[in-house]
Amino acid sequence: MKAKYLRLAIVLLTGLQVSGCYTDYGPVEIGTPMSPAGVATHLQAGNKLKVTIYGEETLSGEYDISPNGYVSMPLVGAIRAAGRTRSDLERDIANRYRSGGFLQDPKVTVAVAQFRPFYVLGEATTPGEYPFRSGLNVHSAVAMAGGFTYRASRSYVLIRHAGGEVWKEYPLTEPVAIEPGDLIRVPERYF
Repeated sequence: MKAKYLRLAIVLLTGLQVSGCYTDYGPVEIGTPMSPAGVATHLQAGNKLKVTIYGEETLSGEYDISPNGYVSMPLVGAIRAAGRTRSDLERDIANRYRSGGFLQDPKVTVAVAQFRPFYVLGEATTPGEYPFRSGLNVHSAVAMAGGFTYRASRSYVLIRHAGGEVWKEYPLTEPVAIEPGDLIRVPERYF
């Protein structure tokens, strides 16, 4: 009888220990790694743009893309920028100034002055917000956060891309491109 209760206690304690290891990240899918060249080139809310209209210094300057995805330009008002490429936005700004009768033949260039930051969470030495740079991959992003802690899983990471609601699991066997606004979660290893 005593052995029966002892086995029951061991099973109960083991179950409690294993259940303490479980963390719910929400829905998780297996992601396919993209090369840095495959990273989306579309503008996002939170980016800072440098808009140059040649010969028009008063109209040129740095403009933020608002949280609702628009950039507000002098004389022509708000223009949708999020989800578009730089060349699409350049054409739209030029057309607005031309069709509004403000400029005859505007030459417009758009460059991203500052991208949205990305975030490292979980088992990194110094989790937090970090500035995005072109060509960034998950290994260099975790290195910016001080590297892995001793409890970190070194086999995979979870990434939730900006605007996404699902965490994607990526193996650490190959570099995975990071996009502006990504959340990178370094999970804890179990053993």
